[in-house]
Amino acid sequence: MRHGKKFNHLSRKAAHRKAMLANMACSLIEHKRIKTTLAKAKALRVYVEPLITKSKDDTTHSRRTVFSYLKQKQAITELFSDVATKIADRPGGYTRILKLSNRLGDNAQMAFIELVDYNEEYTTDKPKRKKARRAKSKKVEDVAPAVEEAVVVEDAPVVEETPVVTEAKETTNNSEEKEEKGE
Repeated sequence: MRHGKKFNHLSRKAAHRKAMLANMACSLIEHKRIKTTLAKAKALRVYVEPLITKSKDDTTHSRRTVFSYLKQKQAITELFSDVATKIADRPGGYTRILKLSNRLGDNAQMAFIELVDYNEEYTTDKPKRKKARRAKSKKVEDVAPAVEEAVVVEDAPVVEETPVVTEAKETTNNSEEKEEKGE
């Protein structure tokens, strides 16, 4: 029975799968970002995140434990020196998976898997915006000083405005007059 066994076998035998994930994890640590299929990226995330957590504690035991998984001395040196210092305060979630378009040959769904703290586009320390608040409605007194400070151009011709009487007002006035007369 296979109750409770829910990891992806990736169509490989156990030894092949372990070797492939170890090589992919070393490549991820070395290059900080790799392109692979979505299924392999998800399997790699489960494989590599506990190893990165182990690298926070730089002891001989943790180095030997990680070496039993990765088998490459350069990757372990990089992991314990550079990567561990950068992720020291992060409680988890060291990798990010970004989906890409499908592969041309077999239409497999592709993805980037990357170490979170090494992507400059997402990690630049931008100044935080202040929360926008609604402006209170301006009173007439606040607007009046702004009108007084307006620039007056002397060369511009002055046009006098004449009141325009519309026919709608005249018809309403006529109807009111008729009501007063009793018509």
